[in-house]
Amino acid sequence: MPHGVDARRLYEALGRYEGVKPYETVVAPWLARTPGGGYRAWLGTAAENDSWWAGKDTEPSGQELMWELYALHRVSDLLLLPHQPEPDRPGSPDLRPFLSKRQYLDMFTTLGMTPFADGDAFDPFLHEIVEVVQADDPHTPIEITELLWPGLMLGRLLFSRAGVRIRAGVGHAQRGVADRSPLYWAFRRRHRPTVDLSQGWGSNSQWRTGFRLDYRTPAGDRLNVTGNSPIDGSTALHADHPANLGHEERLLTSGERRELLRHRCLLRAPEAADALAGSPSWEQDLMPFDWRLPNSED
Repeated sequence: MPHGVDARRLYEALGRYEGVKPYETVVAPWLARTPGGGYRAWLGTAAENDSWWAGKDTEPSGQELMWELYALHRVSDLLLLPHQPEPDRPGSPDLRPFLSKRQYLDMFTTLGMTPFADGDAFDPFLHEIVEVVQADDPHTPIEITELLWPGLMLGRLLFSRAGVRIRAGVGHAQRGVADRSPLYWAFRRRHRPTVDLSQGWGSNSQWRTGFRLDYRTPAGDRLNVTGNSPIDGSTALHADHPANLGHEERLLTSGERRELLRHRCLLRAPEAADALAGSPSWEQDLMPFDWRLPNSED
C-alpha cells in the first residue's frame, strides 16, 4: 500500500476537523498522497470476483485489502450522515464533516469507483432502504420515490448502495422495521442502529474488520462471497467453521434470513417476534456475517 494514504488516517482526520471546508482541507490533500495511482491500482485488485481475498503470499495481502476497503467504507458512512433523516430520538450525531454529493462522488471516482444510476426498479443489491412511506394496500410492491445519495461500484464489486426513500405495502416493507431496525454490515447511520464486527473492539483491533464482498457478475449476483456458513445451518463446510445457527438465527424463518442477507436488515417484524422479545438484545446478537446462500441462489 502506498505510504501515508490509508483510509483509517482519513477517517480520523475528518473526525478531528472542525472547519467548513473538509474537502479542500482534508480530503484533497489525502487524495494527492496517492503518487502514480498506486493506491487506486491496489483498490482495483478487488474489482473482480476472482478469489483475490485468499491471497496470502502477496504484499500487501488480500486480507489487508479487505481491511482497507472496510476503513474506506467507514469514511463513506461518515460523509453520508448529513444526507440521512433525523433520528427518532434526540441526540443527533455531529454532522460534520459535510461534503456535497458532488464532492463525495469526486472523491470516490478519483479512487476508481463508478457511480450507478438509481434505476426505476428497487434492487436490494443496489439500494439501501432509508425511509418507508407505507402504502394503504399491504400488497403494494416496493417502489423508489426518491434517491437520497448515490451508490458506488468498484468494477463488479459493490462498494456502497444508493440510499432511497420507498413506498411499499406492509407485506413487502414495514415502516419502522425496514427503515429503523439495525442495519448490518454498516458502521454508522444517523437515523437507525447499525451492527458490524468492529463494534466492541479496541481502537486498533476494530480496524481489522473485513469488508463485505458482493459482486454483480454476468452469471448472477454473488453475495458475501467470503461467507462460509450455510444460511440454513446445514453441515459445516469444514471443521473449523461449524455452520450451526445461533438461537436467535434459528428463530428467524428461512425467508427472513435470506431477506436479511440481501437487504442487510429485516423488512418486517419477524414471525417469532414474541419469542425473540424474551432476548432484549437479540438484534445485536444476530451473527449473519458469515452467512452464505447455496450457489443456486446466488
